[in-house]
Amino acid sequence: VFDSRMGRRITDDQLGTCYTCGSKTHLVSNCKNENCHRRMVQCENCVDSLLGTCSEGCKGRVVNAGMVPKRKGEATNNDVDETRQESDEVYTNVDDYSSGYSSSSPSLFRQIELNTAALLPSGAHMVSGAMQGSLLKMLASQTSGRVLEIGSFTGYATACFLEGAAIAGELGERKEAGIGGREGGPFVLSLERDRRALGIASAHIKAMSELGLDEDAAEEASKLADGPIVDFEGDSVSFTYKGIAGCEFLRVNDALATVEEMASSQSQLAPFDIAFVDADKTRLMDYVDALASNDRLLKKGGLIIVDNVLWKGLVLDANNNGYDSSDETSPTGSNEEKALLKKNRRARKLAMKMHQFNSEVVRDERVEVVMMPIRDGLSLIRKR
Repeated sequence: VFDSRMGRRITDDQLGTCYTCGSKTHLVSNCKNENCHRRMVQCENCVDSLLGTCSEGCKGRVVNAGMVPKRKGEATNNDVDETRQESDEVYTNVDDYSSGYSSSSPSLFRQIELNTAALLPSGAHMVSGAMQGSLLKMLASQTSGRVLEIGSFTGYATACFLEGAAIAGELGERKEAGIGGREGGPFVLSLERDRRALGIASAHIKAMSELGLDEDAAEEASKLADGPIVDFEGDSVSFTYKGIAGCEFLRVNDALATVEEMASSQSQLAPFDIAFVDADKTRLMDYVDALASNDRLLKKGGLIIVDNVLWKGLVLDANNNGYDSSDETSPTGSNEEKALLKKNRRARKLAMKMHQFNSEVVRDERVEVVMMPIRDGLSLIRKR
């Protein structure tokens, strides 16, 4: 049973580490940006400088919420100029500025991030996040709403695509044409191997399908962190969002083999507008080959979206210096140092694989490529 004792100090020692600057502190608070509300340990100096928020982006949200004139009224030129002058002092980098002047993500999306950090902490960095997620939603909304997702993880990108698919359905007046599915209409088909991740992802989309995207859905999804994780059972599960867009999770052993089979078969599966590839980084070109070989799975002019193409920025070193196989010698030092070196080697190897893919796909005459420096890099690959 939780009560007010949880908030009492039991020692004068500074047991926590400030989320913002890393200094020792005992202060615990929630971000003052209501759309974030991150629970964090933060020192007094950072609380003061960030106005009780967790970042410059959230600080900008709080400041702008009090300064930007309401849409119902008409702002004067002086009001707008003052707002711009104040906001110039808020942001210290273009990433935070971009976040501050982008539409806020729904509450459910933030809860998916929190659940992922709590339930699968080693993969928390793999979530698409607000900026990339908003882009994925917009891209889906500008098509007929058919998306093939290769790699569900905990369902963040799935939810973004599903929201975009529903918007596409509303714009295309699909309400009168029935719910989208395999044979046509707004539909997200998501492939995943990991049953643990699928169990979490399906719970998130279930909350979205039943309660929408706002606080009710976020509250329902938050219950996941309170109980044991239930692994996904069976081969597939389907949901409907807003009575327009369908969503199906398909559990697969080898996603590439499944994609190749779909592309080569004469099934009733209607072609997709978008294929989002967030899977095995060593076989990315194989996915492109399967999707570009014909128009059965991905329509002509469709988009292949590949995630993590900058690989933590290490592709720069891969491009400039290549990979030195002499690094494969047995490491020395403590176990911690050996583990860190092994991790760094793997990161460099994968960066080289990613660089090789980037180099090959940009020369492929079947497609045209735009690489975007969003998050860990996103390549939009249009099928000619």
